[in-house]
Amino acid sequence: MTTEKINLAAPAEPVGNTAEDAQKTTNIEVNNDQVASDETTTNSMSEHFADEEAALAAQEAGLELGDETEEEEAEATASEGSLMGLNEAELVELFAQKLESEPVQRLRSVVEAIKIAFYKQHRSNIEAERKAFVEAGGNEEEFTPQPDEHEARFKALFATYRTERDRHIAELEASKEENLKIKLAIIEELKELINSEETMNNTFTRFRELQTKWKETGLVPQQSVKDLWETYNLHVENFYNFIKINKELRDLDLKKNYEAKLSLCEQAEELTLNTQIVEAFRKLQKLHDEWRETGPVALEYKEALWERFKEASSRINKRHQEHFETLKAEQTKNLALKTELCEKTEALATRPMLSRKDWNKASEELLEIQKIWKTIGFAPKKENNRIYERFRSACDKFFENKREFYVGVKSEMEHNLAVKLELCAEAETLAMSEDWKHATDELIALQARWKQAGPVARRHSDAIWKRFRSACDKFFERKAAHFSTIDSAHEENLKLKQALLEEMRAADVKAGGFEAIKEFQRRWSQIGFVPIKHKDAIQKEYKTIVDTMFATLRSSERDRSMNRFKERVSNMKGGNQLRSEREKLYNKVRQMEQDIALLENNIGFFSKSKNAEALIADVREKIERTKRDMADTIEKIRVIDEQETK
Repeated sequence: MTTEKINLAAPAEPVGNTAEDAQKTTNIEVNNDQVASDETTTNSMSEHFADEEAALAAQEAGLELGDETEEEEAEATASEGSLMGLNEAELVELFAQKLESEPVQRLRSVVEAIKIAFYKQHRSNIEAERKAFVEAGGNEEEFTPQPDEHEARFKALFATYRTERDRHIAELEASKEENLKIKLAIIEELKELINSEETMNNTFTRFRELQTKWKETGLVPQQSVKDLWETYNLHVENFYNFIKINKELRDLDLKKNYEAKLSLCEQAEELTLNTQIVEAFRKLQKLHDEWRETGPVALEYKEALWERFKEASSRINKRHQEHFETLKAEQTKNLALKTELCEKTEALATRPMLSRKDWNKASEELLEIQKIWKTIGFAPKKENNRIYERFRSACDKFFENKREFYVGVKSEMEHNLAVKLELCAEAETLAMSEDWKHATDELIALQARWKQAGPVARRHSDAIWKRFRSACDKFFERKAAHFSTIDSAHEENLKLKQALLEEMRAADVKAGGFEAIKEFQRRWSQIGFVPIKHKDAIQKEYKTIVDTMFATLRSSERDRSMNRFKERVSNMKGGNQLRSEREKLYNKVRQMEQDIALLENNIGFFSKSKNAEALIADVREKIERTKRDMADTIEKIRVIDEQETK
């Protein structure tokens, strides 16, 4: 027995995922997410369920003949193997040959085997047509199989077979009734022979003729067989026991019967060794028919022969009964196992599933169920088609639900395709932009939107991804070429600034004064950008040198200012001028202390406002400048005090 294996296609789409740095990255980094989709799911059971599908298809086509006997079913199963590899036309031709050349009463098992083999091929051909139709772009729901001339001829042959079989059965039943009348008449004539007054030789001759006629007369209705044979056998024995015939003839006939029945015993005993249980049982039935048709034996052999024959028959019957009881038990067990698989499949078909991951997992479970079904043999004949119909219905329901889900997925993928086409168009527009910062930010945003857009159908996936990536790559290649030129210029600027720093270190700032510092600042600002990795370090170095220059100039200026003040104080006449100058300087110190206190107080307010850092830095610089001025003023007061003591 075979079962279905469902192949689930799993197409994938590459989805972009990048976080590119605007100045460092020149290519898109891609992370391919495998997107599970199944655009080709099917709700039909495949050729792996060929036996059950073929039997069901034949039943739906009306090609049934009623219940088979156990022997007929076994013969039909055995016959199927010889038909493997034949196509529809060859099977139809074989059917026609059998119908023409063999008696209809011997065809049932081979007809059943041909029927199953034919519908295996028939369904396989339909599935191939369906697949070709879908692959050509057709809608599976609109598929209609082409008319099959072989199936039409097969049905016509089957109808002929059924008609002939029904006619044969009717004739056989009528013949059995006629044979019953003939055998009853033979029994009546046997009764008359016992009381006949004819010569013994004539009576015995007539007895022989009646025996021959009995054997030549065909089957009788099954319900009359036992009683008819027992009555006939009784009167045959009465003839031998009560008619005084020639002892030599009687002994000769008894001996002949003994030898015949002894041979039947031996044949029955040989059948007990036959490994073909059904065949041995069928042959035993023929031996029993021969036993009934064979006349009596001498009384001293009668019981012994019958016990011997009966003992062999019992052994064969027991094996036959055990064989079919085992077969029935196994089939009953198979029915229970298949019922359990049906329940699991029905549960799968009704399980709520919201994602491709859920459907993939459920499909794997169904595949496992089908693999298990494949290992289980037939259920009882009357239940086999019913349980398979239930299983197929549950599988069909599962695949119908799956198809409906993927119809929704297909719609979603079409929407995703439209979104990604728009993203491609936007990326292609940005690819020619020279606003490097803005375009870079926009492309990174497009890549994020691309990832969020979700998958598209496999047939579009590669092409649309390549289009999007090509646009991104084009921009970043242009950007890389642009910034490679700029980087070269930045390196040259770095060398110029380093040379200027060396010149500033060697300069005599006291000689040049503030104008010299301003000239250095002008030259520095005219030099362009340097590589970003050197920017902070060289700017810090520049600031340090400039600060040093200003500090040097301020120190020199303070010394000159103080010398001029000392000279002016030494020229003052009288203590009144000195005290007046000191008072003025003292008031200036008091004012600067108040200014410092106010500025420090303001720092607390500035810390609570936005952009406070720049304001606080400016205030701190004023505080430091005021403190320096205050220190210089205090120094001048000290000079006045020293002058007064002289």
